Amino acid sequence: MTNFNIIPDRRKIFNKNKWTWYDKDILPMWVADMDFPAPKPILDALHKHLDHGVLGYEIPGRVLQETVSARMERLYKWKVQPEAVLTVTGIVSGFSVAARAFCSPKMGVAIQTPVYNEFHEVKNNVGIPQIDIPFVKSVKKNILTYEIDWDLFEKRVKKAGIFLLCNPHNPLGIIFSRNELTRMAEICIKHDVVIVSDEIHSELLLDGNKFIPMAKLSREIEKHVITLIAPSKTFNVPGLFCGFAIIPNKELRDRYENELNHLRLHVASPGLHAAQAAFSGKCDSWLAELNRYLTGNRDFLVNYVTKNLPNVRTTIPDATYLGWLDFTQTAIDGSPYEFFLKDARVAVSEGKIFGKEGAGHVRINFGTSRAILKEGLDKMKRVMEAL
Repeated sequence: MTNFNIIPDRRKIFNKNKWTWYDKDILPMWVADMDFPAPKPILDALHKHLDHGVLGYEIPGRVLQETVSARMERLYKWKVQPEAVLTVTGIVSGFSVAARAFCSPKMGVAIQTPVYNEFHEVKNNVGIPQIDIPFVKSVKKNILTYEIDWDLFEKRVKKAGIFLLCNPHNPLGIIFSRNELTRMAEICIKHDVVIVSDEIHSELLLDGNKFIPMAKLSREIEKHVITLIAPSKTFNVPGLFCGFAIIPNKELRDRYENELNHLRLHVASPGLHAAQAAFSGKCDSWLAELNRYLTGNRDFLVNYVTKNLPNVRTTIPDATYLGWLDFTQTAIDGSPYEFFLKDARVAVSEGKIFGKEGAGHVRINFGTSRAILKEGLDKMKRVMEAL
């Protein structure tokens, strides 16, 4: 059994991380990495790699491709040929490569807002238009839900070269249903839009929820999808920068790989060794324990907000370790991110970086010990009571 209530001290690391970014008295609950050590099989693989002593060039080979392919079949009964698996330096570079390969100054990237802040950087990094497709927000008591406006989705996505899907969604925690995924895919196929599905949080499932990859829906849909996955969020190894683009359609894969080669994006060998251990199945019992703990943290967060923070609204995420809080109905004047940073000494993520719909909201990372989560919420509660 893993004790997720005990976390290492990350302030002693000489490079900047979320614990050293701000002043020492500020509690970091922003960057989307967890405070837990990676599972032992990954650490063992890294130790073995270092103990060998030679840190020469390594290029991902057939074994790693087969490991990723086997994991897709084991988790989803999705049969992926190993050659369909390309290695990338991470999900962000993965979808940026897709944008370079399939977009143009006239056909940009469509995103569903509010959404992961790096989605908003693609337009600047690649020099293409961004097409926002806002969700429809609903509130019942203090619980937020978000749905797709289907008429708006079709009206706007048809102007794009790629539709960049975030599933499970960051920061809203949505797992899209089979029907929703099918309808999105059919609209994109109708208008010849390539689907790039960021599925990095697909194994961080709360409440025992199930997940289906967009490309698994049908062989026809699979032909139009680039699936991006990584062990980084699931097994807390994001600093090793290793991910995978799964592209069964050879025509799409060749175009994508050509752009990948132009950019010379090589994954360092520790990332390759960690990914092999992570996706081999050796860490799955650890992951089951983690998801139970994160579900408890999610429930603690939602209950705390409901009982202690009047007029604050919250999502109930189905996946991820990210909460989304709405302070637009509170007495906070201006940005809640700035308010909590200055008065509570708690660093959350500024909602506006996820799109204009995020103004007055924050994202909070509950991938930490229960004690730290409570400490951060207690600090936020105290300064709100002082209002």
